[in-house]
Amino acid sequence: MARINLLPWRAERRKQRQKEFGVMLAFAALAGLALWFLVNSYYNGQISGQEERNAYLQTQISQVDTKIKEIEELDRQKSRLLARKEVIEQLQANRSQMVHLFDSLVRTIPDGVVLTSIKQEGEKLTLEGRSQSNARVSTYMRNLEGSGWMTAPELSIIEATGAVKGLPYAFSLTVTLANPNAAKDEDGDGVPDAVPPVGEAPADSAKPAAAANEGAAS
Repeated sequence: MARINLLPWRAERRKQRQKEFGVMLAFAALAGLALWFLVNSYYNGQISGQEERNAYLQTQISQVDTKIKEIEELDRQKSRLLARKEVIEQLQANRSQMVHLFDSLVRTIPDGVVLTSIKQEGEKLTLEGRSQSNARVSTYMRNLEGSGWMTAPELSIIEATGAVKGLPYAFSLTVTLANPNAAKDEDGDGVPDAVPPVGEAPADSAKPAAAANEGAAS
């Protein structure tokens, strides 16, 4: 006896396929979700690592900026110390220069000339005084030129006032300070150029100048 299948097999097959498709779609969704989670976790980890590196770099940059400021402050302190050192060295070098300068002023004053004022501005020295004649002033300027510690004498004023008896001429001249020791160091021969040795001036050469000054003052 033959059997006849009267069930709607096409509908059953369609339902089976829909069910399988739903299962496959659910697996695909789960796989996509898992893949998205993995990719998202990976990139979040990369971002977190980069943020940590950025924070580390920012900290290092802040430390470097602090060190740069400290170095700049040290450079400023170094510049100030070098400037002070230079001033001290100049004072040390000029300490003996003033002694030689005043000694030269005494030794270069000829008879019949007295100084009334000495003024220094930098390397310029202004000398004011009185003289018996114009020739005495010329002699004084030649002596200043040959002293070695003063150069380039320039006469600014000379006039006959007659205010002081025996010293009728008032004069004013400027000279440039010099250091013959510097020339000696540059030449390297150990002998200054045209500089008379200090302390070797005859004792009687200083006495007339002192006597003339005392006579003028009296």
